[in-house]
Amino acid sequence: MFIQRFICNFIEENCYVLWDDTREAVLVDCGAQTAQEQTAVIEFIKDNKLTPVSHLLTHGHFDHIFGAQALYDVFGLSPRVHTADVSTYYGAAEQMLLFLHRRIDIELPQLGPTISGDEEIRFGTHTLRVIHTPGHTPGGVCYYIADEHLLLSGDSLFRGSIGRCDLPGSDHRALIISLRERVLTLPEETIVLPGHGPQTTIAAERHNPYLL
Repeated sequence: MFIQRFICNFIEENCYVLWDDTREAVLVDCGAQTAQEQTAVIEFIKDNKLTPVSHLLTHGHFDHIFGAQALYDVFGLSPRVHTADVSTYYGAAEQMLLFLHRRIDIELPQLGPTISGDEEIRFGTHTLRVIHTPGHTPGGVCYYIADEHLLLSGDSLFRGSIGRCDLPGSDHRALIISLRERVLTLPEETIVLPGHGPQTTIAAERHNPYLL
């Protein structure tokens, strides 16, 4: 499997493109805000002759969805988010006003089928398993690809840290429990690709001071 990371927008959010030899691809958290960022993602997909089949969100915060409309316009991809984060997704403008004290226009497409439970999402020859990790947001999820020992953790887990829990809808206790019981129990060789910052591993995060 192949992975390309794009660092997007003024919060330096990580957008990922994953694909395999079939050329089918999924995008996770396209936060590409500017025309230049959106073009970089779109042209990468076209130049590599990829066929994007899903745009998956780890949660609905604004910095992870800036590029959703561009992906919909070019590839017809309606983003998918956990059922519990639908209101978070559609409340992006209010989030920015709350977080940044300024309003930034953001156009969003209608959501595709929502995600619930621990369902599996397939692309090419690979399967992503949804792991619900509420806490940063009510519908926060991670995506786990077992045969690649790979976890896309969104803003639930970072290298040496966890997602902030002082936001509307967040729950610190729920995040700690979900990470301890559902994420740190994954194989220690699992590579963790977070929503911000550098990658880490499950082995390293078992010593994460926020989770001890």
